[in-house]
Amino acid sequence: MARITAPPAIEETSAPASAPAPADGRQLSHGLKQRHLSMIALGGVIGAGLFVGSGAGIAAAGPAIILAFTLSGLLVMLIMRMLGEMSAARPASGSFSVHAEKELGPWAGVTSGWMYWVMLCCGVAAEATAAGKIMNGWVPGVSAWVWVGIFMAFFCASNLTAVKNFGEFEFWFAAVKVAAIVAFLVLGTLGVLGVLGDGNPGTGNLTGQGGFLPNGTSGLIVGLLASVFAYGGLETVTIAAAESEDPRRSVANAVRTAVWRIAIFYIGSMALVVTLVSWKDPSIVENGPYVTVLQHLGVPGAGTIMEAVVLIALLSAMNANIYGSSRMAYSLVARGQGPKALARISGGVPRLAVIASCGFGFGAVLAGKLWPDTVFTWLMNTTGVAILVVWFFICVVQLRMRRRLEREAPELLTVRMWGFPYLTWAALLAVLAILGLMTTTEGNREQLYAAGVLVAVLSLGGYLKQRRDARTLALRP
Repeated sequence: MARITAPPAIEETSAPASAPAPADGRQLSHGLKQRHLSMIALGGVIGAGLFVGSGAGIAAAGPAIILAFTLSGLLVMLIMRMLGEMSAARPASGSFSVHAEKELGPWAGVTSGWMYWVMLCCGVAAEATAAGKIMNGWVPGVSAWVWVGIFMAFFCASNLTAVKNFGEFEFWFAAVKVAAIVAFLVLGTLGVLGVLGDGNPGTGNLTGQGGFLPNGTSGLIVGLLASVFAYGGLETVTIAAAESEDPRRSVANAVRTAVWRIAIFYIGSMALVVTLVSWKDPSIVENGPYVTVLQHLGVPGAGTIMEAVVLIALLSAMNANIYGSSRMAYSLVARGQGPKALARISGGVPRLAVIASCGFGFGAVLAGKLWPDTVFTWLMNTTGVAILVVWFFICVVQLRMRRRLEREAPELLTVRMWGFPYLTWAALLAVLAILGLMTTTEGNREQLYAAGVLVAVLSLGGYLKQRRDARTLALRP
């Protein structure tokens, strides 16, 4: 097969004629290798949300957390398949934002792209803060805020260099996370078989403490929402694919392998947790489900081991979020949807976009220190729903893009969505249902309101710019 290279991101859009090209005429480099993308896809499904955040979902849903992660996992598989189909056909550093602009109009590209950018930048702030706290626990003499500054500066600097450095960092970060989760699955399986721990646990923890669904539908809903947000971040692999040696083949392979790994890592580990320990155990929330299980199995130093793994997961997420946000910002401004200066490329890297993304993330860190109950809370609330907004756009855009590709360029459909269009519609309805479920609890309603304001502002701004560009083109001779 002849090698296929990604076209410039600006050519993947319906940008107006006034959209600026990269200021120095250069393009993003193609320094990522297949092994980088494979590990980015693999490591992307293993984050701090799985290692720690899943504890709250278990406490709410009980053993039914298995069902919650299964349902949300099926949705994520469909979303990734849709995104894989579009990205394999039209690789672009802006991923779904580029496709949304082409299929729905610039307002959709602006809304989905900048919403995702804000989510990733705020994620950098949250991850840096959490990593700083872990390091402060290990080295009490150094303030957590000093560690936050060190991590922010280091990953900003590394992302300012060649993209292959990002790929190498993520490769090794992902390798550690994969090794940790595989080791957990092996140890957990030995525990279920009675080789480790206090003997075969049987089904007592699954059915003997209030049943499989101890807190009813309300508990399942809380667990479902927790599991959905734990999956966020997989989209970065389709952004990174545009800088690989063979974008179409790379993204196709990465998406295919990510799908079945979701089932093994998430659903498999949740099943082991609730089988081995009681869902009522308070340490599941206090220490995290993985630490609780390892301590139950008698693994020495379990807390320290998992704390180190969580730190690596946080640093990995920081690195990936800085990368993803900078490429999304670059793609948007290269299409005329932001400050022109951020479109400048130097050494194959959008360095001003990297600095802007890190700057916003560090600003969010400061907001967490100065205005924790106002500005920071609002920022975090908006990002809680951002991933669902992005998934909504992916579903709608794939419905339109698939039909167009079938008419105009069917040879580009190297990855096809399963059961199209029925499973696409099912995924779209599932996203809308999750948004509806969020209205049932006060904390989630606040996230919806905050995100709704941001979506409305971005959509209105994008629409007004779209109208202005249309008038400008109409006035040209």
